[in-house]
Amino acid sequence: MTTTLEGRDLLTLGELTPDELRLILDPARTQKNAWLAGERSRSAEGTAVAIVLHKPSLRTRMSFEVGCARLGAHPVVMSGPDGAFSRNETVYDTAKVMERYVDAVVIRTFAQSLIEEFAEACSVPVVNALTDDFHPCQVLADLLTVEEHLGQLKDVTFAYVGDGNNMAHSYLLGGALAGMNVRLGCPVGFEPKEEVLEHARGIAAATGATIHVSNDPREAVEGAHVVATDTWASMGQEEEHGARLSAFEGFTVDSALMGLAEPGARFMHCLPAHRGEEVTDEVIDAAYSIVFDEAENRLHAQKALLSLVLGCTG
Repeated sequence: MTTTLEGRDLLTLGELTPDELRLILDPARTQKNAWLAGERSRSAEGTAVAIVLHKPSLRTRMSFEVGCARLGAHPVVMSGPDGAFSRNETVYDTAKVMERYVDAVVIRTFAQSLIEEFAEACSVPVVNALTDDFHPCQVLADLLTVEEHLGQLKDVTFAYVGDGNNMAHSYLLGGALAGMNVRLGCPVGFEPKEEVLEHARGIAAATGATIHVSNDPREAVEGAHVVATDTWASMGQEEEHGARLSAFEGFTVDSALMGLAEPGARFMHCLPAHRGEEVTDEVIDAAYSIVFDEAENRLHAQKALLSLVLGCTG
């Protein structure tokens, strides 16, 4: 399957066109259904993918490692004190070595600048598995999940309540590409970065999407088809936890807030969840919660993405 994604990096969703977004979501759905039907394809046999983890991981490691294995690619997981960059080697030198060994590199790290520098030096595809600024693979999985449950993406009203963080940034870009109506409710001082917001608005102008950011979670959620949230203190922000609990008071997604959404609205969370903080048990455990479908779809969305950038199908 020849696509415009073969050999490409994916550092943010803002690098994609709406058609390229569909080039990922459609094979993800097809490959998922084929796997569930018992079909087994190892179209990436003979390739290798480095999975570099600078942050602790459950879903990212498992979904990428299993996805590689199902494609027939050999996953090389590098984490902890013996992982990549552990010996103070430069980003450039590390990239030039790794490109000689593997066919793609997946990186989960802190600074977006590191993955950008790595991709600039590296001749094989580089995939962002999370940085402090963006989480594109999670939102690919989320869009796949919304489409599975609602039957469409265009004109869906998607509300995100919480920190204007990497998830908020990726929802803005991914939702705009998909033609969704994206609403963010963030506390004062925790809004998304203005440059990301402007990028999303530029995409939305071409796709018919709408973008709205407010400091009122109720305004964001009212009439929404999907309500999502994320932890209030991400990795690296642990020292801010107490202050953030105070700043985010009133932003917990509980049954009262969900009651403002459209009847039949779904709840999403990228996990891990801090139950009792950003979401209550009664919401995350409700029948309308699709958080575990969302987690499963990390595997299918990323497997499709890898098959495309590697130039194969599976």
